Amino acid sequence: MIVSIASDHAGFEQKQQLVESLKDEGYQVVDQGPQSDDRVDYPDFAVLVAMDVASGRADRGVLVCGTGVGMALAADKVAGVRAANIINEQFAELCRQHNNANVITLSGRFVSFEENKRILSAFLTTEFEGGRHADRVAKIDALDSRGAGK
Repeated sequence: MIVSIASDHAGFEQKQQLVESLKDEGYQVVDQGPQSDDRVDYPDFAVLVAMDVASGRADRGVLVCGTGVGMALAADKVAGVRAANIINEQFAELCRQHNNANVITLSGRFVSFEENKRILSAFLTTEFEGGRHADRVAKIDALDSRGAGK
């Protein structure tokens, strides 16, 4: 599985640790930056990961910022991306099972590295259940092309 990952300055340290952890577990990792903890604008990095996932260059995406919220908002603007801001393992499992989320956003300030590592593992190993959830996900995806609210 190819995993694209990025952060902003607030998530940089955990991103670096997660990259190493993912590689140790045998994942192919595309590190979209940044390369230091200098201040950056999170949308610039969220779009890189979102585009990797939307284009099929990566199977899943991981974004880390202070809360994860800003990254989720930015990534979800890319058609084909279903990003979820996750703070525990159960939510990670459910966002995959029920929503077929393909990008996870994590908090580098309010969630420990060890907890984020467990959350990410659940996200990467849980499969989409399909069934009744497939129609709902299709409706979400249709919003991308319909331009809901326009």
